[in-house]
Amino acid sequence: MSNTKANYPGVYTAKKKDGTIYYRASFTYKNKHISLGSFDDPDDAHRVYTSANLLVASHFLGIDDYNDTQILPFDKWIIIINFRDNDIYFTTPIYMRKNYFSYYLSPTEELKFSIDDLFYYSSHKIMKRGGHLFVADYGMQVSIVSRYGIRPYAVCGRDYRHINGDTTDYRYENIEVTNIYNGVRRISRDHHVRYQALIHINGNFVIGYYEDAIKAAIAYNKAIDILHTNGLNKAYTPNYIESVSPSVYADIYSSVKISDKIINYRPTARNNQ
Repeated sequence: MSNTKANYPGVYTAKKKDGTIYYRASFTYKNKHISLGSFDDPDDAHRVYTSANLLVASHFLGIDDYNDTQILPFDKWIIIINFRDNDIYFTTPIYMRKNYFSYYLSPTEELKFSIDDLFYYSSHKIMKRGGHLFVADYGMQVSIVSRYGIRPYAVCGRDYRHINGDTTDYRYENIEVTNIYNGVRRISRDHHVRYQALIHINGNFVIGYYEDAIKAAIAYNKAIDILHTNGLNKAYTPNYIESVSPSVYADIYSSVKISDKIINYRPTARNNQ
């Protein structure tokens, strides 16, 4: 990689494996060498270099000043402003606040996290797909809600809630888990709370309604066993319940009522595919 010299300070030429030339922009700030991205045109790379230098020199420019005319990528904009204002360099778009930090997915999407999560998100990029938020961890996509003991595809408002009503606020004190078990839903009607156990076969089947979540979770496990005994080969993830002893679990398991539709269900060849 070589500098393009006089006309393009901060711009370096590089070659792809096929021999195609591209241009990398970078600059040094507070003794830190910061990569600004790769570009097909040296003019674009130089404009990014110029924009980054202007950003660190102009303290009046803030996060809200980013707009579509900026050539500097938005994540770099956040990274540089945070480094400028807080003297901490991260490789992810984090901005430090008092007692918490913001993680920016876009100029209009700001997530808030507890300081305890700073080390994790400073090295894990958050992605958004189908309304779900993930990070890549050990080659897998891991939902960010798993850090709260919430199942990956849990539904906000049903399985957990944001106490202050702000669905972008993921600080630990703002997350209340209302359902930690597979196949269990909390139902509140006229100030009376019950727990519905459901299992998916070729649609959702109601297993039953129970007065507490543990009984509903054990009913779900019992339904799995009944369906497997009846010949259904579908894989289910049973609930692991730490809060009851084996003897208490066995008592609940034997006494908990299961819908006749589950007990009498017989799979077809299609269900077992």
